[in-house]
Amino acid sequence: MISKTIVYLYLLLSLLMSTQAIAASKEEIDANVKAALTKLYEHSEAGKILSAKASGVLVFPKVIKAGIGVGGEYGEGALLIDGEPVEYYSIASASVGFQLGAQQKSEIILFMNDDVLTKFRESEGWEAGVDGSIAIAEIGAGKEISTTTAKQPIIGFIFSNKGLMYNLTLEGSKMTKIVR
Repeated sequence: MISKTIVYLYLLLSLLMSTQAIAASKEEIDANVKAALTKLYEHSEAGKILSAKASGVLVFPKVIKAGIGVGGEYGEGALLIDGEPVEYYSIASASVGFQLGAQQKSEIILFMNDDVLTKFRESEGWEAGVDGSIAIAEIGAGKEISTTTAKQPIIGFIFSNKGLMYNLTLEGSKMTKIVR
């Protein structure tokens, strides 16, 4: 007898694989990236200022996360340098534990200097928490991020249609270059 967990895992993997099979075109990714940045700037003046200072901005406008005991997430995005898309990437991760449901979120990663950006671009597949640590920006009451976070070499923002999301992590997420 097949357990429910195996069936749910199969369904989840099928969902993630179908997402990959109907991958967005370059033009769709570019349009979604622009919309995600606009939404970040609406919610965080600090995000706008830091983005302008960053050597590179990696934007995943639509990351779908789902899980029933076993979970995963997948999304596609673009790396911007001087505001222009130069490469395209996917983000994926898997997890095991108490989880039920699905959500869509946007993730933006700022590479604040040329050194960390070069290491990212030269990697075969970059994993958050292994190849580099990402400081997740938490916005305070005054819509400012902490000065400690602002000084980190890699800064991440995670948000949904409801605004910035808190207490989330990018640890374990693997980013891989894709051709578009």
